Amino acid sequence: MADAPSARTRTVADVMSSPPVTATTSQTLAEAATRMSEARVGSVVVVDGVRPIGILTERDLVRFAASGADGSSTKVSEWMTASPDTVAPEVEVTEAWRNLAEHGYRHIPVVADGALVGVVSMRDLMRIAQIRPVDGALTDAPKGLEGVVVAETTIGDVRGLEGFYHYRQYSAVELAEKRSLEEVWHLLFQGELPTAAERRAFDAEIRPLRVVPEEVRPLLPAIARAGEHFIPLDALRTAVSLTAYTMDFRPCLDVDATTLRANALRLCALMPTLIMTLYRLSQGDEPVEPHPDLGYAANYLYMLSGEVPEPDHARAVEQYLISTIDHGFNASTFTARVIASTGADMGAAVVGAIGALSGPLHGGAPSRALDMLDAIGTPENAERWIREAVLSGSRIMGFGHRVYKTDDPRSLMLRRVAERLGGDIVEFAEQVERTVIAVLAELKPGRNLYTNVEFYAGVVMSRCGLPRELFTPTFTSSRVIGWTAHVLEQAADNRLIRPSARYIGPPPPQPVPDPG
Repeated sequence: MADAPSARTRTVADVMSSPPVTATTSQTLAEAATRMSEARVGSVVVVDGVRPIGILTERDLVRFAASGADGSSTKVSEWMTASPDTVAPEVEVTEAWRNLAEHGYRHIPVVADGALVGVVSMRDLMRIAQIRPVDGALTDAPKGLEGVVVAETTIGDVRGLEGFYHYRQYSAVELAEKRSLEEVWHLLFQGELPTAAERRAFDAEIRPLRVVPEEVRPLLPAIARAGEHFIPLDALRTAVSLTAYTMDFRPCLDVDATTLRANALRLCALMPTLIMTLYRLSQGDEPVEPHPDLGYAANYLYMLSGEVPEPDHARAVEQYLISTIDHGFNASTFTARVIASTGADMGAAVVGAIGALSGPLHGGAPSRALDMLDAIGTPENAERWIREAVLSGSRIMGFGHRVYKTDDPRSLMLRRVAERLGGDIVEFAEQVERTVIAVLAELKPGRNLYTNVEFYAGVVMSRCGLPRELFTPTFTSSRVIGWTAHVLEQAADNRLIRPSARYIGPPPPQPVPDPG
């Protein structure tokens, strides 16, 4: 192994936070939340003297906020997890990691001789658990490369056991709640949030790029109507490939960083226009040109109908788009980086990423979650339908995630967005969500199957007037910003991504038989 600090040689005492932030059962949630915020920690340990008797985490506070109760009059004892598991300071980090991972914890108190001495979080353990093989050595990897570190990035990260993900140094959910898509786009491309002047300059740079090039425009009707059925991502990847070809995108290895950034901006700005143009053409309607005065999300909805959308609908879609810009080394992002590592052009990387996203295991679930709601029909059918689906081995769409083993932060945020929009579908979705979680907890205990982003993404997009055929293309319109940011990063410090495979066929060499 490389000469890096190994998690096996470290103990909890080496990484724990000490002294821990504490609270008492009689204090209010508002007081506890203030302490957590001031100390910049994700939990407070509830104590009786020096003995830990409970723990209150960020996740508890999120659930409390959703209840609508008053934090200044609610006691810590009402929302804490009582009698929490603890760990001793001399325990090795690997054992602590297993404890947190197996139980889905993100924070665990550290106790010595019955007294609280610290708290250790999943984030603490992750900082030291990066163990990499020596260069050139063949190393067995799990199927699907799960848990394997294949590159370094400054763009963002997903911390599945913590229920947290970020773009650069900022919480992605907080960005979705406080910022515009253009500002987050600037963050991913430039490394920092823009000032007011930088935002105006960025807008002025990208808005002219939203118009379909004249060389591409006359060819889009044939693409939109080529097949017996309109398949949006198939049409889109064809249109993107055509655009890159007609605009003479050159291989990443042959252009400078400024030109590659210009290619990336062009594709990101143009993607919503291509999506809506292809969709309208497939429906027999004329395309709607981009609105020069509308921002990204509002313009996206405008190009669907030709009408300026309601501000709350535009903002809801914008929050969804921001929340899906990037999400670690998912299948499509990894595909884009692999293609970029060969030195291919920006268009090739994006086309490949769209191909990966077209698979239903990656980008196709939001509409399927709504299909499930349709199949259930009414709240009184929910428990019977879900119970039969689980017992038959069917997948419950919108629940469970490859990375998150706790609440998906995107789902929590989009649930709030859906509640803000209101409507019968939102109330029904919340009823179904509660029923699914209860049935899964009963029939699949310990599986930690929580609501994922697709469940409420479909609800939000439907409430804002987007047809189901456009759910995954809408995902594409934001994720292209993340893809291209990763391509820019890959090209800036490139090494061809070329893993190995373990051969398991018949042993060679064997004589080649003569033709019969």
